[in-house]
Amino acid sequence: MESVTATEGVALEQVGTEETSSHNEEKDAELAEMTMTQDGEGYAHRDNGPPQQNGGPEDGTRDLSLTGQVGFDSLPDQLVNKSVTKGFAFNILCVGETGLGKSTLMDTLFNTRFENAPASHDLPGVNLASTTYELQESNVKLKLTVVNTVGFGDQINKEESYKPIVDYIDQEFENYLQEELKIKRSIQDYHDTRIHSCLYFISPTGHSLKSLDLVTMKKLDSKVNIIPVIAKADTISKSELHKFKIKIMSELVANGVQIYQFPTDDETVSELNSTMNGHLPFAVVGSTEEVKMGNKLVRARQYPWGVVQVENENHCDFVKLREMMVRTNMEDLIEQTHGSHYELYRRCKLEEMGFVDNSPDNKPLSLQETYAVKRKEHQSSLQKKEDEMRQLFVLKVKDKEGQLKTMEKELHEKFDKLKKDHAEEKKRLDDERRRLDEEVDSFNQRKKQFNEEMATLPGKNKKK
Repeated sequence: MESVTATEGVALEQVGTEETSSHNEEKDAELAEMTMTQDGEGYAHRDNGPPQQNGGPEDGTRDLSLTGQVGFDSLPDQLVNKSVTKGFAFNILCVGETGLGKSTLMDTLFNTRFENAPASHDLPGVNLASTTYELQESNVKLKLTVVNTVGFGDQINKEESYKPIVDYIDQEFENYLQEELKIKRSIQDYHDTRIHSCLYFISPTGHSLKSLDLVTMKKLDSKVNIIPVIAKADTISKSELHKFKIKIMSELVANGVQIYQFPTDDETVSELNSTMNGHLPFAVVGSTEEVKMGNKLVRARQYPWGVVQVENENHCDFVKLREMMVRTNMEDLIEQTHGSHYELYRRCKLEEMGFVDNSPDNKPLSLQETYAVKRKEHQSSLQKKEDEMRQLFVLKVKDKEGQLKTMEKELHEKFDKLKKDHAEEKKRLDDERRRLDEEVDSFNQRKKQFNEEMATLPGKNKKK
């Protein structure tokens, strides 16, 4: 049955009939009581019965019936065509220690060879290497971004190994938020690099999760969809693998780590997803080598004791991982990233900036009102800071004036002391000069007297 929704109060267009005017009111009442159902060719016909109304006074809408083909049933096809033309984007974060086969599994998962340089074990910290690839399957284009955690778990002190990963995810959220908050936005053309899926590679120890794994997944579970996988699952036996899976899930539950659960609300995939949720974490094996098995080539790892086929579900869970992440739930992973993890980051960030939905009296606030309130708070804060700085400036000026007065007093005292010392020294020198002048005068008088005495002596004059 096709129906359209209209705002309550909109009048229905009267159905024209060729009957006499005396029967118009009866016909209108009859039409109002009848519902319209759609026949096999898409046209509506009358169906006597009680009218069905999904809407009501609460939402202000009511159901109306169609009298013919409109064409909006082609909207899904329009969306599909538009999406196929635009292409899709999917971003995967691979977290795990060096040497667990992260690059090999990505090559196997997308049936190609990505350009990956081998990583060393002597890096001082964790680096995140992001690479974007353009893939095409049939007429569907996929812009795939693969982010590798280079050097993860290689340091002696692993206490802060998770921080570069968290910072990277938050930065991608922040980039998208800044794009949303621009006046002139270009969301349609924006290359969304937010992480949609995190494949967390667990070392196949067969015992329990490492502390580094628990801490990292706990820090990431509110920011990204975590899908745990046991790497190189062909290195442990089936019985050990089964016990290892149970142990991993029990430790995740005990530590409150929320991993991604495949959705079960869609009836078409609910049974499959519910079954696959019980197989987590997936035990995977990756290989790009092809081995001839009978008359066909299969991707496998060949050992002296036998062959492990990658796409054989009796050997590993690679097919389950590909089916769940790529073929069934890729769109849900994208929606969960945008509707759950990004919304959480966005809400926290806007609350930090002071934006709220309701006023203190629990009334809804528009963005303009919120901006006005925030602007007023900001101006008050600036005025308060200005007053504090002014008071601080006055105190500093007074303190400086006190210091200058003290220094001036000390300089005056020093100057007076120097002036007094100079006067005393001058007086001493004047007295010394006067004494020397008196001695010179006395010496000259004695010399004159001596010369006169010598001149009076007769004997000495004759000799001369």
